[in-house]
Amino acid sequence: MKRVRVLIVDDSATIRGIISNVLGQDPEIEIVGTAGDPLEAREAIKALSPDVITLDVEMPKMTGLEFLEKIMRLRPMPVIMVSTLTQAGAAISIEALEMGAFDCVGKPDFDGLAEKVKAAARSRIRPLSERTTHAQPIARHANYTPADKIIAIGSSTGGVEALITVLKHFPANCAPTVITQHMPATFTASFAARLDRMCAPHVAEATPGAPLRSGCIYLAPGGLTHLEVSQGSKPSCKLTTADPVNGHRPSVDVLFDSVARAFGPRAVGVILTGMGKDGAEGMKRMRNAGAHTIGQDEATSVVYGMPKAAFELGAVERQLPISRIADAALEFSAAHARGAA
Repeated sequence: MKRVRVLIVDDSATIRGIISNVLGQDPEIEIVGTAGDPLEAREAIKALSPDVITLDVEMPKMTGLEFLEKIMRLRPMPVIMVSTLTQAGAAISIEALEMGAFDCVGKPDFDGLAEKVKAAARSRIRPLSERTTHAQPIARHANYTPADKIIAIGSSTGGVEALITVLKHFPANCAPTVITQHMPATFTASFAARLDRMCAPHVAEATPGAPLRSGCIYLAPGGLTHLEVSQGSKPSCKLTTADPVNGHRPSVDVLFDSVARAFGPRAVGVILTGMGKDGAEGMKRMRNAGAHTIGQDEATSVVYGMPKAAFELGAVERQLPISRIADAALEFSAAHARGAA
């Protein structure tokens, strides 16, 4: 098997050494070079043609974001950002993911980095010119009226851009929407705030007991809790501290399972790009309960893992490119829905 060739870019020799050591233990990965700043990295890219780059967010001479923009514009390739898990680092990381970074990892914990590097080498990276995540909300559903339904979305690697692409089409009065995106605990508040600025509905991190209202989108807090929905006297968000499921907390399966129980046929499930299979079983239970289900197709997924697992399980009613998923979700959740995407 051809090994994945990696270039490590970080201004800290210590961090370069740690990442080299972590990745060097995997026989499927080859460290082809290191660089201390973007100017060195530019020459190394030309000389070495790596398959994947790990890139520090904060560096001298040129920031990681500035360098990422140049890479995605001039020579698109998989980039994994290395960031501090601070609020400032989180905000920068979210912007990097919008610009096309494959994923972000936090210093100094590099657990799972090797698997992410190998997945990045197999991913689909689009040039910056093809990305439209910074566009203003697209209001083409002026006559939309929500039915008594809920929309549940699950996503992982590549999900930042995918979610923005979907949610910018949602009208201000969209059906209550709950989202589990695999993301570190410090990232989700920044991501929710960014989505809130970019989308017509109100977007916020989910809180315990928050009522599910039209025009509101609820993002699972990262890292510590699962997001569920509870019917009760009034539909609301529920956060639980149960063990990770499929290696994740929050888990898409946990969210989808709760939606299947609480809403049955009055739900729409959407599974987007991501590594692994989290959400596949839960989406199958949603479909068995009568919900409409939508999966992102292979051609537009950064990683066709979660949507593929759901599709192969028979959980996906409609498999669509990312550009058509918002329209289908809104059609299925609208009053007098015609049941077609």
